[in-house]
Amino acid sequence: MSEAGAIIITGAAGNLGAAVADILARRGAKLAFIDRSPEKLERLLASLPAGTEALPLAGVDLTSQEACSVAVAQVAGRFGSVSALVNTVGGFQAGPVSTALEQWDAMLTANARTALAISAAVLPVMQAARHGRIVHVAAMAGLKAPAGLAAYAASKAALIRLTEAIAEEYRGDGITANCILPSVIDTPQNRAAMPKADTSSWVAPEAIARLIAFLISPAGGVVTGAAIPATGTDGNA
Repeated sequence: MSEAGAIIITGAAGNLGAAVADILARRGAKLAFIDRSPEKLERLLASLPAGTEALPLAGVDLTSQEACSVAVAQVAGRFGSVSALVNTVGGFQAGPVSTALEQWDAMLTANARTALAISAAVLPVMQAARHGRIVHVAAMAGLKAPAGLAAYAASKAALIRLTEAIAEEYRGDGITANCILPSVIDTPQNRAAMPKADTSSWVAPEAIARLIAFLISPAGGVVTGAAIPATGTDGNA
């Protein structure tokens, strides 16, 4: 699947995280799962193929670089090294510019600070191994803000710029960094929240998971610093 080390998935028990976990487990990867809920992690582990090598880490404070470093050390201690980080953690709040300050700190924390903290924690381990793949999940709103999403869009734009900075700073260390830009991910929660929406451009978690699996594979090493739209019409295939 990838190099010999483990792949860390944050938000592993969410819709996208679980889809990534499933495809990587079926390809024989060694996995480490970070999520807030130990119960959801237990259900995720039970859903994976028998024999999957996985380390669940519940309740890690992803806003703290120190906590992230402790988690990364646990993963490296178990598997020897960390070959990839797939960061699916994030948050969403809507509101006009006039009230954006009410959401600003929450959105920057959920979508940018967490990505920075876990990236900063894992990069020294990857640097020592002279290999690593990092994939963050941003959003199309990070390229062009829709009305009513000022704070959210700004936080996703910050995540894109962070990804570009990682790619440039660590290019010489054999480390790549990319981010995925979904439009709307086709999840039960989104369908319930937007029952009248046109879902034809929504993208299935499994389709995004296949793209992520490519980016962290040996073949994906040719791509770095990219913000890749995931809005294709066959995204539910």
